[in-house]
Amino acid sequence: MKTVFFFWTLVLIFAFSGCFQQIAIKSMGGIMDNGFAVINEEQDLGIADKSIASNLTLLETVLRSDPDNDQYLLLASIGYTSYALGFVEDESMDRARLLYLRGKDFGMKILLHNARFAEALSKGPAEFADALSSFSQDDVPAIFWTAVGWGSYINVTLTDPSAIADLPKVEAMMRFVVRHDPTFYYGGAHFFLGTLAGTKPKLFGGNPDSSRAHFEECLRINQGKFLMTYIMPGRMPCKHKTGNYLNPV
Repeated sequence: MKTVFFFWTLVLIFAFSGCFQQIAIKSMGGIMDNGFAVINEEQDLGIADKSIASNLTLLETVLRSDPDNDQYLLLASIGYTSYALGFVEDESMDRARLLYLRGKDFGMKILLHNARFAEALSKGPAEFADALSSFSQDDVPAIFWTAVGWGSYINVTLTDPSAIADLPKVEAMMRFVVRHDPTFYYGGAHFFLGTLAGTKPKLFGGNPDSSRAHFEECLRINQGKFLMTYIMPGRMPCKHKTGNYLNPV
């Protein structure tokens, strides 16, 4: 009798283990969201470095069990891109390149659910930009962070013509964000477009006036809470004239 009871206990355990696993995985969402929020506020860079790396490893593990979870895919895209920018790029460009690409790919997995976009991905910039119209404001976070990862990858891969050729597609993604939610992430799309317009030669579309306008709008949106808005204009080859908008209050 005990043997029979033990057998059916095992059967029930295995039958419900998948359910328990899914419940545990789904409960991770809020924890991971809060975890990244806490890390963003961490003042000790050493702790932040180790914490982000640990969270990314955990995210990868969770995604193996739930690979189509858009929430975790977005967190992975944000995490890898931010980690590469904040802790890796200055130390190892090669490693940063791989992490940026990973961040881009995680975000792209979300966007490829859209069949029209998936079809246009391998086409030219015009078709690609047109396909973005099939997205809505709800898609802004995934489009923004995919573009940040992709654009950052291009920035550290400037010796590869095929990578540079994709820049118009990244620009189109950021223009989508500006149209649908210009305030997203401290006006980050304006920051990106301002940087792009200020670093490209005029022959290839560079425009100092457009660059300045984007930075001013970014600052208006974030009210000085995104410090790179003050720093980046001074690094532009076009040499923005110093104005009040560059001076933190």
